[in-house]
Amino acid sequence: MGTSAVVVVAVFFLGMGLYGLVAPAALVRPFALVADRPESRSEVRAVYGGFGVATAAVLGATLVLPGMRPGVVLTVAVMLLGMAAGRVISRLVDRPVALYPIWFYCGVEVVAALVLVLPTIVLA
Repeated sequence: MGTSAVVVVAVFFLGMGLYGLVAPAALVRPFALVADRPESRSEVRAVYGGFGVATAAVLGATLVLPGMRPGVVLTVAVMLLGMAAGRVISRLVDRPVALYPIWFYCGVEVVAALVLVLPTIVLA
């Protein structure tokens, strides 16, 4: 697993997480969600904010504890593919949607998952 791939994906999650903690309403606005109540902002801060920062922290920990890397990288890659699958399922169930934000982020999630696992597959 390439260290640079882990760093790039960790930085993505850290950025998303910090943005979710600081500006929850702005983070979900492109998805036509409105975080205008304490309950909705709490949910965004938990799912996008706290979860994103925690994911970044676990990925970052693999830089100093390389024995953790295979399991953490596989787990994060599967999480990302699960997010992308949720978007595909939504597309099959719901009406068609524009490229941004749904398909854009689906692509980001698939690419990030592949960036994490391809070095392992290629080296195997």
